[in-house]
Order: sequence, then C-alpha cells, then structure tokens
Amino acid sequence: MGRRARGRRLQAQPEGAEDGAEGGRKRGQAVGLGGGYPEIIKENKLFEHYYQELKIVPEGEWDQFMGSLREPLPATLRITGYKSHAKEILHCLKNKYFKELEDLEVDGQKVEVPQPLSWYPEELAWHTNLSRKILRKSPLLAKFHQFLVSETECGNISRQEAVSMIPPLLLNVEPHHKILDMCAAPGSKTTQLIEMLHADMSVPFPEGFVIANDVDNKRCYLLVHQAKRLSSPCIMVVNHDASSIPRLTVDVDGRKEILFYDRILCDVPCSGDGTMRKNIDVWKKWTTLNSLQLHGLQLRIATRGAEQLAEGGRMVYSTCSLNPVEDEAVIAALLEKEEGALELADVSAELPGLKWMPGVSQWKVMTRDGQWFAGWDEVPQGRHTQVRPTMFPPEDLEKLQAMHLERCLRILPHHQNTGGFFVAVLVKKAPMPWNKRQPKVQSKSSEPRENIASSPVGTTEKNPGDLPELDGQMITGAGDSEVTHPTENPESKEKKDGVCGPPPSKKMKLFGFKEDPFVFIPEDDPLFPPIEKFYALDPSFPRMNLLTRTTEGKKRQLYMVSKELRNVLLNNSEKMKVINTGIKVWCRNNSGEEFDCAFRLAQEGIYTLYPFINSRIITVSMEDVKTLLTQENPFFRKLSSEAYSQVKDLAKGSVVLKYEPDSANPDALQCPIVLCGWRGKASIRTFVPKNERLHYLRMMGLEVLGEKKKDGVILTNESVASPEQPENDEDAEQTAQEATITSCDPAATEPSR
Repeated sequence: MGRRARGRRLQAQPEGAEDGAEGGRKRGQAVGLGGGYPEIIKENKLFEHYYQELKIVPEGEWDQFMGSLREPLPATLRITGYKSHAKEILHCLKNKYFKELEDLEVDGQKVEVPQPLSWYPEELAWHTNLSRKILRKSPLLAKFHQFLVSETECGNISRQEAVSMIPPLLLNVEPHHKILDMCAAPGSKTTQLIEMLHADMSVPFPEGFVIANDVDNKRCYLLVHQAKRLSSPCIMVVNHDASSIPRLTVDVDGRKEILFYDRILCDVPCSGDGTMRKNIDVWKKWTTLNSLQLHGLQLRIATRGAEQLAEGGRMVYSTCSLNPVEDEAVIAALLEKEEGALELADVSAELPGLKWMPGVSQWKVMTRDGQWFAGWDEVPQGRHTQVRPTMFPPEDLEKLQAMHLERCLRILPHHQNTGGFFVAVLVKKAPMPWNKRQPKVQSKSSEPRENIASSPVGTTEKNPGDLPELDGQMITGAGDSEVTHPTENPESKEKKDGVCGPPPSKKMKLFGFKEDPFVFIPEDDPLFPPIEKFYALDPSFPRMNLLTRTTEGKKRQLYMVSKELRNVLLNNSEKMKVINTGIKVWCRNNSGEEFDCAFRLAQEGIYTLYPFINSRIITVSMEDVKTLLTQENPFFRKLSSEAYSQVKDLAKGSVVLKYEPDSANPDALQCPIVLCGWRGKASIRTFVPKNERLHYLRMMGLEVLGEKKKDGVILTNESVASPEQPENDEDAEQTAQEATITSCDPAATEPSR
C-alpha cells in the first residue's frame, strides 16, 4: 500500500483508531497485541499444580511467586566491562541520562530511576521498570532510547536479562583460559566471556580464546553480529550439534595434543518456564512433556561438555527452567555416571547480594496427562519411552547426599524481580571413567593421511556443511578416548599450509551458507612488506596471524586472529565448521597503489593493531576529536597547532589519530581514543562507523541533533549554540563536495584528496 493510500485509509478511520486495530483500539493496548488478537490469559492450572506439589517455592511465598510471574520483566542493561570507556559510559549514564528520568511520568506511571544490580561487580549492570514499549513511544524518553540503541550497536552496552548474566560470572574466567560456549546463540553470555578475556586492555592478544558454538546455522550469524561488536581477535563461531561437538587437536611443541577447555558454559536448550514474564506464550503452551522430551538432550550436551573439560577446569550448567527434571535430574545423572570425576562446587559466597534457593534432592516426575511417579520402579512399561530412569533422584541415599545437590542455585522471580533460572557449577577432578588416561595423540603412522586441502582452489569447492566421520582415523570411542593422528605426507603438508578450508565431503551434512576458506598469509607473500614499511610495524607484530577469506584474485580485506586460534584453525579445518573468526585490520584502497600502500586501516581492528604501529600516528586534542567527528573533511588548519605540525609533512594515506587523556584536567574525557583517518591533499577525514562516532561525541558531552548537517557540519548541541562559519568561500565550496565520514566498507568511495 502506498503512502497516499495509507493516509486516506487512516483519515477514514473513526476517531482513536490507529494501526488498523479493530474498534478504535490502539496497537499494544491490554486488549490484545493489535490486529484483533485475543489477550493471552496468564493462567495455567497444570503449571500451578505441578510446582506446588514439588515445593520448590518456600512456604507462604506462593502468591508472591505467581504474582511476580504475571508482571512484565524489568528492562536490564549491562555496560561492557573490558573497554576503557566503561567508566565514562557509567559516569554519563548516572550523571546525565538517569538524572533526566527523575520525577518523570509517562502515561500516568512514574518512571523508576534505574538501579544497579546489587550482585553485579562494579555497578556495571542496571535494571529499571521502563518497558521497551514506553522507551520506544515516549518522546520524553527519545534521547535515552537513542543512547541505548546507539551504544548497544557499538558494543558498549548490552540489553540482557539479569539472570542470564550469572553463568559467565560463576565461570571465574581469566585472560589465559580456553573457553567453550556450547549453546551460544544469541550471544549475550558469549560477549561477557569475551569481556573477561580482555580484562587487561593493554594486552591486544590474550592467551585465551572463546569458541562459541550453536547448532542452528542462522542463529550462528546472530552470534557473529553480537561478537563483532566487541572487536576481539580471540573469538571463533562454529556450527555443530553440541551433544556431539568434535574434539579438537592443537600443536604443542611439534606434537599434536587434544584440546581441553579450562572453562565451559553449558547453557542448554530448555522448556523456558522461567521466562514467562517476557515470553507470555509459555503460559498457554506449558506442559511437563517439554521437559521430558528435552531431558535426554540436556544430559548428552552436559556429558559432552564434561568430556572436553580440562582437569581442574570449571563448567557451568544452566537453564531458564525451574523444573528439576531439566535441572537437578541432569546434574544427578551426570554425577552418577562419572564416578567421582566431577563435583559440584560451593559458589554460595561468589555473588554476594544475589538471592537464590538451594537445589532440591527429592522430586517426582509428572506426565503430560497429570500422572505422577516417585521412582523408576513405578513407571509402567508403556511409559518407558517417555519417562527415563535418569529423570529420578538416585535411589542410594548415601550417594545422593555425597552429590551435594543443595549447591545448585535456583533463582525465583519474586525474590529480586527477575526471571526464573537454574545454575550448577561443576569442577573436574579426574578424567571421565570410560577412559582413565588423559587422551594423547599419536604422531607416528605407517601410512600418510590423504591430503584433504591439497590446493586452495580445491578447498573452495567443498561443502562447508559437511561433517567428518567420527571414525577411528580421528576419534575412537566416546568421550576421552585416545586419538590417533597419522603423519602427513610432507609434500601435501607444504601445499596445504595456511589454508583452512571447509570440512571434506562425508556422510553427514549440515545445511547453511557456504563459507569461504580461511587462508593465512604466507611469510614470503609480497603483499605484506609494503604494509610493514608504510606503518613501520614493530618487529614483534605477529604477521603469521594475518589471514584472508579468498584464495583467488586480489585480497580485499586482511583479518587477524590470536596465535592460539590460528593453531586451532590450522589443525582442525577438516572436522570443524567455522562460521567466522578474526577481526578486520586492513582494507584495500581502490587506488591504494598511488599512496605507497594498497591497504588502509580499519576501525574495527585498530585497538588490536595500534600497539604495533610506529608511524603515521597523529596525537590530537579533545577539540581536534570533536572537529574530526563533526566535520566531514576538515582542513589541516582547523586542527590544533600541535596536530597541524604533525600532519602537514605526512604523505597522503591512512593515519592513526590518537587522543590521550589529560589527568591534570579532570573535566576532559578520561579514556584514550584511537581513530582511523585519511590524510588527503589538504584535509583529513575519519573512517569511523556512525554509532561509534556518536559514542565518542557523547562521551565528550556533545549530543548529535538527529544527524542533521549544515554546510558539511554535523549539528550538535554545541554547534547550534555557537555556529561556526566557513573560513572562506573556498572552504565552504570544497566542504560541500566531501563524502560522508561514516563508512568503513571497503566498497565505499575512497578519499580523493
């Protein structure tokens, strides 16, 4: 329907009608979701009967529990903790945006000023009663909403449910840890893990890494989007069934060893009855059948995670379900079959301020039609496919007590106005009982392995969705079994080095997009020396970690990964479907050969690359940063005298613009800024994405007024108050012809000056 036709239709509606809602009702009103849908009644008698019988809610709190479930879930946000800008964002939130919310009313409802979550460290997580609907529709909150959207896109803020922040905190991640996130999409917990790896911002390449997995190919790309916001070279997104995720090998001092993870997050698929406050469909769809059907999968995923955990490592098992069949039953079954290799950790003191209920040690199982069973011996033969023995508590009371199921945490919604959640922290004490020896990799074999990726061109023809057979060649047996790795033909290895293509064609196929290979830049590649010379790269620069995603034609973009992820990629390309890894550090210029270097810097990877660059760095003041981010192509003379003296003698091409905070001036921005720029013939420009540019301007106290521009200048509250006139007609004419400054796309128009 065209704009005019829609306008005529709206004019013909009765007064008060809007968005096509029947009978003059507005979309989003309590009568329904708009379009005539009936309101979902927040009642489910079977749900109430089930949980009252299980007694997971303390006596006398049932009405509070149910009342809380019927209330909307508060909005929560988390400030990205590892970025140097975290303190500045927190300061901006507390002293500007939150103050503007005081004494504010929207639709007759008093707006609650956001409060920090008492148990989250350093006041980096906040909650408020502002719903998404109010944030989007109230003009009084438009500025705050724009701030949230923009900072979320930059990766500085995450909109994340409070209880989902708990599992990464309980993992106790250190920067050197190797981490597996087994069921990672959509990625909010994964981003927390990445933040913890980068706790020390002065280290561009932490020794640890995160491998984030999800079985759903489409959701993997959502995961990539989330992870990309944090610009880390230490994250890899893979696409596998978590219950059979391949065991990986790495090269350690010339020999192949199995990769064991120091930390594993096992946030399994669940029935989600703890999410009723935001997913109201659960009210009408909830039955115990969901839990009975998921129990087996949850146990298989948890078992696979335990197999890949290093001794002394920590695994967190979590669900957004309150059902013991998905929670304690899975933990008890896992502890029973591992025979002492795992133990539940006591984490009661690790998150002071968090209210939780201890895990239960006795529960019953109910079928879909309301039939109860207290033990496996009561289940009739006809029910054995639906109800399994692992769903019940262990019959041996001594063994049950030794498990310490009370160390599990169950978060109830009414205790701290959150969703429902379950968490258990497991520590690995010994190898799994089905293989008491730690697995080792054999490096000798009488027959060389066939070269899978014998040539780069051949590699691209493979289907990336294919999985390798789990045969004796790579993995024998289940779990911690011994792995053999025959020696490669030296000639084949020479051809294959640096090319990590898709897995070979085998029996099982996964559907999804065809991924390009990951090709590491060879040491003798003529592409690198001009880059090294132009930017005066430090000798310590890890050039072996540079990769591209093409095997033919010009390399358009160069990416970087950490050396640990390089090791993983090179040794596992045949059995692992990698969706994405690495951060973009250089983009090819369309006419780059004219400027002594064919590649310009990319803002996405500048904080990783900057410590190795020794040339083409321009130190700028805060006023210079404001000028560079609000004017499209400012002339050199618009910069401070210090910046002008640095830029005037530089050759044309890509530059680094660095702002260092002045501790003697507490009113100035107190976090460093590194920007990518381009030194033209007479002007300079920045290559910074829109939302990142808005972020820096906000941190300096400037509010962009709806992206309006006047004579090539982006209007801010400061520029409106004191408009700057072009210095002369030549400036005004030339500025009007400049391109926009926001692109980091390699296909974007390159600067001509």
